[in-house]
Amino acid sequence: MTKVLLGTTKGVFILSDKGGDRWNFSGPHCTNWPVNHVVGEGDNLWACGGNAFWGAAVLRSTDGGENWTFKRLSGGEIDGWLEKEPELAEMFGLPKNEVLPFNGQIDALWSLKRVGGKLYCGAKPAMLFVSDDDGETWEKVNGLTDQEGAENWQPGGAGLTLHTILADPATPEKLWVGISSAGVFATDDGGKTWERRNRKSNEDDKEVGLCVHNMTRASTDGDLLYQQNHHGVWRSYDGGRSWQSINEGLSSDFGFPIAVSPIDPQTIFVLPLNGDTRGRFPPDASAAVYVSKDGGDSWTKTQNGLPTENCYFTVLRQAMATDAKGGMYFGTNSGSVYMTRDDGESYEEIAQHLPTVLSVEVLNG
Repeated sequence: MTKVLLGTTKGVFILSDKGGDRWNFSGPHCTNWPVNHVVGEGDNLWACGGNAFWGAAVLRSTDGGENWTFKRLSGGEIDGWLEKEPELAEMFGLPKNEVLPFNGQIDALWSLKRVGGKLYCGAKPAMLFVSDDDGETWEKVNGLTDQEGAENWQPGGAGLTLHTILADPATPEKLWVGISSAGVFATDDGGKTWERRNRKSNEDDKEVGLCVHNMTRASTDGDLLYQQNHHGVWRSYDGGRSWQSINEGLSSDFGFPIAVSPIDPQTIFVLPLNGDTRGRFPPDASAAVYVSKDGGDSWTKTQNGLPTENCYFTVLRQAMATDAKGGMYFGTNSGSVYMTRDDGESYEEIAQHLPTVLSVEVLNG
């Protein structure tokens, strides 16, 4: 069974494919928590999120989403309330005398990745954490933020955020992260040392824009990476050591998500928006996903089943994903979820009227 995991501003929602056009719907789970990302492995689900009020937390379910426990890594404004009125802890579902291991260091958690028996989590401001016990305890990956030059990293519009974590399951000590607005970083030794990878191909003195919006790895093709950043779409055949522009043929050089088919490393999806300061909605207010079957050398505009008039939604950086059969799903800030099973030949809306969709991931049973 295919399950679509949605992180939203009002918790987690789960769509379960019942065959044909039928979807079961459950949620909201993790009520009250703004959830930036949800991932899963069988019946084990992990979510992360938070904000300045709630603090930063990782939430876990071991029964497919029915019940959740959470662990805050850092507190928020609510803790000032609890100091004055401890009895409010029960009302808000917070444990008393809670230990906050990274209190005051982070505002929220943005991204999760499970690989090699470890669970990684990215934060705002940009830090990387790792857990060896499925999220019960956490350690900071000091090699990333202790590297030379980290003190000069600059935030993007959403802050200095580590929003993307990629891994090679066959070599779990290889990781890539995307940080807005510091760029792409990679490690080959499990996080002890890191290399910044932002160079344009054949141009040693020039860099790809540092404001990475999203990045994805072609799981069937070694170190093939794609990224959408503030100034275009890029491809790397060498794990990010050099990048080539593949923006020609798109309606805009601005957008947030990018996704690659898990069965064809040359099939990629992007959803251009009209620009940073022009509203961040589809060009001409007409929603369209651009699909490439040749790794970005050419693009096809697809919009059959999408709103093509008066469409002003945004699709955020983590709100697009593919499934094991090559289907693609994306969620909007207006609360709709769309999918295609045929590489964009047609789309169907499988959910609507949800809170702002912040992330989309897919589990295949």
